[in-house]
Amino acid sequence: MIANKLKELRKARGLTLEELAEKVGTSKQTIHRILAAALATTPAHLMGWGAEGGRVPFNESLVPLSLKRLPILGEIACGEPIYADEEHESYAAADSKLDADFCLRAHGDSMTGARIFDGDIVFIRAQSSVDNGEIAAVIINDEATLKRVYYYPDEQKLVLSPENPRYAPLLYVKDELENIKIIGKAVAFQSNVI
Repeated sequence: MIANKLKELRKARGLTLEELAEKVGTSKQTIHRILAAALATTPAHLMGWGAEGGRVPFNESLVPLSLKRLPILGEIACGEPIYADEEHESYAAADSKLDADFCLRAHGDSMTGARIFDGDIVFIRAQSSVDNGEIAAVIINDEATLKRVYYYPDEQKLVLSPENPRYAPLLYVKDELENIKIIGKAVAFQSNVI
């Protein structure tokens, strides 16, 4: 039954066995192993179960993925703040629809409650402020950290809150705020599956 389907498909395309072998770049002796691929057929069609012509219909619901490269600017502390290194060490690929400007590699475990772990890539959208409760990359005296931000302007108070009960929130008031700068909002992260 399969042999008849293969022969029928080859003849329907007007090919001799030698022409088919030449078309796929192989010898006549090995053509039987790759005949199905050369004729654009499926096992279902060869068994008599497939659609007309043996071609698998294109699934219109599939969305093509478009990627962009974002620079990884260095590490950001998920624990104690670390020195902010802005050298481009490498790049991360992300969906082109992701509204991010750069990435930072998480270092430490203070954000595990937000599912951000040591070594994860955090995608950051550059902006100088965030809403209370959002996760942001923050520079404190040339050191960078990733925390939930809570700002109380009437009290001139900023609380940088970790997502791990082992760490205490970082509290800054009045003049201390002069040395603090939000560099962006965390909009996504990428983890390695181990």
